[in-house]
Amino acid sequence: MESFKQSGVHTKQAHVKIPEGLFEEEHGRKGFFGRVSQLYHEQPPTSWSDIQGDLKPRCLPPSFNSNSYVPLLYNNDVIISIGTIEDTKNYFFRNADFDEMVFIHEGDGRLETTYGHFDIVKGDYIIIPRGTTYKFYPKSSLKILKTESASEFEQPSRGILGPNALYDQSAITTPEAAVGTETGKEFKIYIKRLGEITEVTYPYNPLDVKGWKGSLYPWKISIYDYCPINSHRYHIPPSGHTTFVCKNFVVCSFVARPLESTKEGVLKVPFYHSNIDYDEVLFYHQGNFFSRDNIDAGAITFHPQGINHGPHPNAFKTVDDKEWTDEFAVMIDTRYPLHRTDFFTSNEVKDYWQSWMEK
Repeated sequence: MESFKQSGVHTKQAHVKIPEGLFEEEHGRKGFFGRVSQLYHEQPPTSWSDIQGDLKPRCLPPSFNSNSYVPLLYNNDVIISIGTIEDTKNYFFRNADFDEMVFIHEGDGRLETTYGHFDIVKGDYIIIPRGTTYKFYPKSSLKILKTESASEFEQPSRGILGPNALYDQSAITTPEAAVGTETGKEFKIYIKRLGEITEVTYPYNPLDVKGWKGSLYPWKISIYDYCPINSHRYHIPPSGHTTFVCKNFVVCSFVARPLESTKEGVLKVPFYHSNIDYDEVLFYHQGNFFSRDNIDAGAITFHPQGINHGPHPNAFKTVDDKEWTDEFAVMIDTRYPLHRTDFFTSNEVKDYWQSWMEK
């Protein structure tokens, strides 16, 4: 049993009926799963006047400008990349280092794998197990967020919500066995192992599997089929939107949903938080991102552990008039610190951290 204490001004329920003129900060452990306290500040904890040093919120504007993947952030558990696939490659691909989650930000086409084929469209999450051979056949330019994981992508526990919460198993698509459609005399597979590429050539299409059975296979789910947990009387923490669980990181989906009740005094915008155990990455997919200023679809924000983050000041000025949020975003929370690549550092919005400062 937790040893719960309180002192001074506080509320009966977190995120509800915050005293006039005060700002609630949630100080938590283990990515919203651990012990937590709420602190009631006289000033927003993001109202800094200056930050000297490397620890600051960061933002990468939409950067899908290459016909390949560009790594952005990484640690020993995960590599986060973005990329564009504009035409069919002259090779198949197999990742022998990582399981992959491919999120289709824009475009459509077909994905052929050793297990069969998928039609793919905007909003699809596609899980590709390590060692699976595959190839994209785009109909239109595919803009992709790719997450490589040292562990498997698993479904979250639904607990007391029951097995049909978040997304029903019937919303999951798995491939029907089918051989590759491409013909020719020579086929290459690029195999990634220890970060290096080995090229293997076959005199036939390597997608020649006539059938399969088992519990390991590619599968996909659409972000538009994700059913968020809602409460008109409580602001659900990000962990309540978990879509996939990996070792030392989670993937969450923020989707269109009704907002909390103003009559109940519930905080509608994300609460200020100091989550000192996890880095937070947000990929903005679609909609009006009302808790952020000047963020476009395709942008990525990175809030490292140790620095406060929360809504921009303008979010409080407009949120009371809103009954719904129409935003769609993918969040990746990592247990261990992420490192920025040179591409991220060179292209990021340098003054993003100043966007919380009152103009």
